[in-house]
Parts: sequence; structure tokens; C-alpha cells
Amino acid sequence: MKIYDKFYINGQWVAPLSGQFHDINNPATNQPCARTPLANENDVKVAIEAARAAFPGWSQSSAKERSNFIHAAADVMERRINEFTSAISETMGCPLHITKDLHVKGSIDAFRSFAKLAYSMEEIQEKDSFIQLREPVGVCTLINPWNYPLSQLVGKLGPALAAGCTVVAKPAEQTPLQDFLIAEILDSIGLPAGVFNLITGSGAKLGKTLCGHPEVDMVSFTGSTAAGVKISQAAAPTIKRVCLELGGKSPYIITEDADIATAVRYGVEDVMLNTGQTCNALTRMLVPQSRYEEILEIATAVAEENVVADPKNSESTMGPMCSEAQKQTVQGYIDKGLAEGARLITGGLEMPDGLSSGAYVRPTIFADVSNEMCIAREEIFGPVLCIIPYIDLENAIEIANDTVFGLSSAVYAKDKKAALKIASHLRAGQCFVQAGYFTTDAPFGGYKQSGNGREWGEEGLAEYVETKAVIG
Repeated sequence: MKIYDKFYINGQWVAPLSGQFHDINNPATNQPCARTPLANENDVKVAIEAARAAFPGWSQSSAKERSNFIHAAADVMERRINEFTSAISETMGCPLHITKDLHVKGSIDAFRSFAKLAYSMEEIQEKDSFIQLREPVGVCTLINPWNYPLSQLVGKLGPALAAGCTVVAKPAEQTPLQDFLIAEILDSIGLPAGVFNLITGSGAKLGKTLCGHPEVDMVSFTGSTAAGVKISQAAAPTIKRVCLELGGKSPYIITEDADIATAVRYGVEDVMLNTGQTCNALTRMLVPQSRYEEILEIATAVAEENVVADPKNSESTMGPMCSEAQKQTVQGYIDKGLAEGARLITGGLEMPDGLSSGAYVRPTIFADVSNEMCIAREEIFGPVLCIIPYIDLENAIEIANDTVFGLSSAVYAKDKKAALKIASHLRAGQCFVQAGYFTTDAPFGGYKQSGNGREWGEEGLAEYVETKAVIG
């Protein structure tokens, strides 16, 4: 069992003031696989004070210096790629052979991309009567989820370091191991003390201090909409900048004249990726009534191609949910779907074939879903797809936008031109057309209750920047 008994604060490994620790279960076995310290309010305050003390020096460092640190860290991450892969697979359940590509390699490349963006901080825009400068926002708390733990960390840490901010990072208590690896790497390359600080523990217990402390200038959070509301409330009295990437119930419109086989496969595979634990998953497939039964047949076949098995099994395409608690949540929604009258066409509540223990859920598809059902309105965060028929495109767009969320969306039409026309009507921060795939070069974030602010690329960097006008 991997044991971390210290936090990383102010360039040192320090014992928790709380004196408490937390065992992390491997969701494939429901047995402990790691132990990490639990922070209390005083641990958090010490980390924030360290970040504040480091900010004046780090904020005045050159773009070249910050860029070099990011590149150096990425170089070591590449050398330790197998450690990252094992840590993430063991704690959140993604198959080992998928984790390296899905969770690790792309995250390293994305982290490195912010090295170049650091130089934009030194750009001076000259206007007629003033000049415009860019400065780092200050001390940032980075609060991350368990479903893409490394990706979400580097998506916040990369722009924060590039801009000249100092940070306190708090990973989800279920999946903290990659953050400890990052701390070891940043320590090994000589990042100045206090620039990066790591504490671990319960978000519910630490959130008020992490988000409300007067020395914190910005909070970046990825997680549930309910938690995002609490974070905004905690940050409001001190008027902090808050960047929220929250829940989704993303629609996917397939048109009558689309390549149905390709379109349906894309949609089913999108939902089942990462065992359905993806905030921008296209969990509402909106399909033409005229091709409904054909689509159900294809969707069922694609879903049943999945091999749900131990993450160490090289044949596995889906592992367990991240935790037993999340398995129970997903099964509760499957129960609700059945009670609401949706038609289960594959999957369900039984354990997958060949498995008797672990937090596993079968890839599940509901047909005959109406947009008023709970399973069509609430984020399930598991391998559950709702297929909803529509009458015409106007009806499809109306259904697509009838949600409190607006994180992502997709369209598959006869061609790209037709898809783009439909995409312009969808109220979401991203829209994937003709089987497009996620890229960290594009800004990512949501409308409505899916959050505010953007991550990745130039827009992601901008969240960590203050604009100053010098007039005269």
C-alpha cells in the first residue's frame, strides 16, 4: 500500500497538524491501496500563507524562467509516466492500458503547452493615451475532481504557473496520488518554495477556508453544481475571482440524413468512455423518430461490445466506477429510470458477467425517454445513455436546450455545413460536429449551471490574469 504521511507546503514535506490520515480504496477490489493525510483548517491556513509569501517573488519572475520550469516539470512527468498511470488506474478504476493515453500522455502535452503562453504575460499593448499590462491574479486555490485527476490538475496549474500565480492544490480525496507525484517533481526541479503547495482532505470540511480565506485571490473548482454554489457563497464576502467547471447533461442531435451507423457509434462510445465519468459526456442522444428502431439496434450492439473487467485486464474497455458510493449513485438513477417508465434496452442493475465484487456497473441504455424524466435532467455520472426521439429539427433543438446545464453538445448531420447551422442554436460552451473530439487547444467551460470561466489554451490563461491600464 502506498503511504504518503506529509503535505507539501513551502517547499517542505510537513506532517499534518490534524494528525489524521485517510485510507483510499481500489474500486476494483474495495480494498485499501493507499493512505494520505487529512488536513484541517490550520493546515490549509499554513499552505495559503506560504503561497502568499511566495507570490511577490514568483509574480516578478521572467516568462522565460516560468516557461523553463513548466518544461522541466513536463520532462520529468514523461520519465515517470508509468507511475502516474498506475496511480490513477489504481485509485479511480480506469483500465491500465487506457489510462496512459486517456489520462496521462495528453495531460503532459497540455501542461507543456502553457510554457509558450507564459510569454504573453510580458506583452504590452500600446493605446492612444495608455498602455495595457497583464499581471497575475495572485494566490489561487485549485480544487479538483476524481474523474480526470491529472488532467484537471494540470489544466489549472499550467496557466497559474505561466501567469505568475502561486497555488494551493487540493485533489479529490478519492484520487490524490498524482498530486503527490507532481509535488515530488516540482520539488526536484527546484521550483521556489511556496509557489506550489499541496494539502489533501475532505472538500466539504476544507472548502470554507480554501475559498473564503482573505489571502486567496482566486478559486478554480471542477465538480458538481451543488458544490459550485457553496464555493461561490464562501468566496463572495471577499469578492474573489471564481472559475467553475460544473455538471452537464449534454445533448447530441443526430439528423435523419446523417451516417447513422457512424453517428450512433460515436455517441455510445463517448458516453461509455472513462466508465461514463465524464462531465461533458453526450448523455442525451436525440434521434429522428423515423429511424428510431434502427438507432436503438445499433446503440445496443455498440454498448455490448464493451468488456467490463478488472483494470489490469488488457482486454478491458471499462473498469469500475471510482468508488462504491458512486456505483450506488448510478444504480439509484437506473432504478429511477425504470420507475419512470423508460425502456431498458441493455445493461441494468446486475453485476457485469464474470464479476462478483467491485464498484462495477454495466453499460446501460434507456430508450423511450422523455426530457421530463429525472434520468434526462440530472447528471448521472456513469455509463448510462438516454435516447430521446424527436419529431423535427426544431423539436430537437428545443429538447437540447431544455436543461439547466450547458457544458457541451454535439451534432451529426449530412455534412459539416448542415451540422454547423444546427450547432449555432445550441446553448453550450462546446459543440462537437461530425464526430469531433476533445482538444485542450480549445476553450472549455459551460453556460448556465454548468459554470463560468474557461479552461485550456489562451482563454484558460486569461482566467489567471488581471488587466492593468497605465495612463499618462
